[in-house]
Amino acid sequence: MDPLLTLASVIITAAALVTLGYAGLCWVIPFKTCQRCAGTGRTTTRILHRPRACRRCDRGMRLRLGRRIFNVLHRLRAEAHR
Repeated sequence: MDPLLTLASVIITAAALVTLGYAGLCWVIPFKTCQRCAGTGRTTTRILHRPRACRRCDRGMRLRLGRRIFNVLHRLRAEAHR
């Protein structure tokens, strides 16, 4: 068997497994900890270092990118079937 073909099939299989694994993670655990506030929901201002609510998240958790993409595609499909 051609070693280049074998390497390509291994790479394609690995990429498919990683993609399916991430899709499963986004389905089971759609939220992740916000990196800016470290999950506290609060940050500090740059100059005076006063605490304030984090702008990126609501309560320390953010929706994963894969789940956001899934939600957009789901809405597009639902609107197309109306």
